[in-house]
Amino acid sequence: MIYLDASVLFSLYCPDSNSMSATSLIAASKSPLLLSTLCEFETVNAFSLAIFRNALTDREALQARLKLERNIDAGAYQVRTLPDTAFQRARTLATRLTSTIGVRAADLLHIAIALELGAKSLYTFDLRQRTAALSVGLQVN
Repeated sequence: MIYLDASVLFSLYCPDSNSMSATSLIAASKSPLLLSTLCEFETVNAFSLAIFRNALTDREALQARLKLERNIDAGAYQVRTLPDTAFQRARTLATRLTSTIGVRAADLLHIAIALELGAKSLYTFDLRQRTAALSVGLQVN
């Protein structure tokens, strides 16, 4: 399974500098694509944040959200709730990695969720999250 971070998911639905890479990654993936409810929420919030930053119009953000929802409903992604053990694992990762990599808490939580759900890979455009994921044995795009 491949766990998708919100940075990749956002780029799939809203044109940005990573959109072509995100589309290529997903098109080439042969494993099931996994989202957590946290990733889904974070992506929807990013659509609204893009409105605030004048990067998207209200209409564009609505279209992105509806397209994401349609793809989820169609089974393009396996959406999973956060495992109870994810926060404990994220805390453990934080004490081990944050002081040397500088990775953010939410990014560690995504890594922990991916591990707890049994994902073998993490797709992300965040460089620190990428470094942290590699250090715990996840394959990264």
